[in-house]
Amino acid sequence: MVAASPGTATALPSPRGPVSGALITALRRAPGTVGPALSPPVEDADPWGEDAQLALYLAYELHYRGLPGVDDAWEWDPRLLSLRARLESAFLAALRDAVGDPGAVDQALADVLHPGPDSPRGPSALLADEPDLGRFREYAVHRSVFQLKEADPQALLIPRLTGRAKAAVVTVEFDEFGAGRAERVHAALFADLMRGLGLDDAYNAYLDRVPAPMLAVVNLMSLFGWHRRLRGMAAGHFAALETASPPGAARLADTLERLGVDDPACTLFFTEHVEADAVHEQLMRREVLGGLLAEEPDLADDVAFGIRAATLVEDGFAEHLGDAWGSGRSSLRGGSVL
Repeated sequence: MVAASPGTATALPSPRGPVSGALITALRRAPGTVGPALSPPVEDADPWGEDAQLALYLAYELHYRGLPGVDDAWEWDPRLLSLRARLESAFLAALRDAVGDPGAVDQALADVLHPGPDSPRGPSALLADEPDLGRFREYAVHRSVFQLKEADPQALLIPRLTGRAKAAVVTVEFDEFGAGRAERVHAALFADLMRGLGLDDAYNAYLDRVPAPMLAVVNLMSLFGWHRRLRGMAAGHFAALETASPPGAARLADTLERLGVDDPACTLFFTEHVEADAVHEQLMRREVLGGLLAEEPDLADDVAFGIRAATLVEDGFAEHLGDAWGSGRSSLRGGSVL
């Protein structure tokens, strides 16, 4: 059966190298008919680069909403899973090398709230420093590859936890998914924001435009979420995400106001996160991490690593934005969306 979800991109993205090229070529065919063609030289690809990150993103998308024109049976195809495992191994090794010793969980969380002087200014700070509607629209395009499926990767934690940790994650996710109201699902609120900014709100509509630094942000969530053995990292990452969200969301809501964007559909996504995530931070810290580590104290290093890795990829994305905007260039592949 070919995947065909409403409100999604209608075509596969363009390849960015031999690995993503081999995968995209294979996905256009029926599962089980590609032979050795789905064995590209992953070891030659930069794990942080465009080619590897796009290939990994596409492999994960088969588990979310599928890909346009691609047979759903590809999701569990052994050759594809083998390719994905090789990409994941390279990505995780690169993450471990970049993070090094993650230190203690409490210190890792403290550093999320109070970044060091050498940390790059985050996207919300960059946009608040120099409000610009074109850049804000670019930022929304970047984030769309995650926010339009918020918080599906984090929901993968639920079956991997028990007790306090499980109950608290379900509580947080209940809010993320609109507390029973479809129009309040956070992904739907982001779609409202995109339409209010004059952007296409179709799922993965801008995948061709989104570069590797943002794909790495999303791939990290999927990497942690799809492996039970990485549940400590997934929990740490989720805690970092919720901890960093309120101040950034407040700055972005204020920036929209300064830009004269007074459409409530645009600002609601950010004001919702200011209120909800302030509560979520405490739940994540006390109940999710506290409950998980009370049951499995040996996961402390993994939890700290998940927090540090979340910061690492977000810093990489912030550096990408800062370099592009500081040079007067678009931060998107192929130029501005204006």
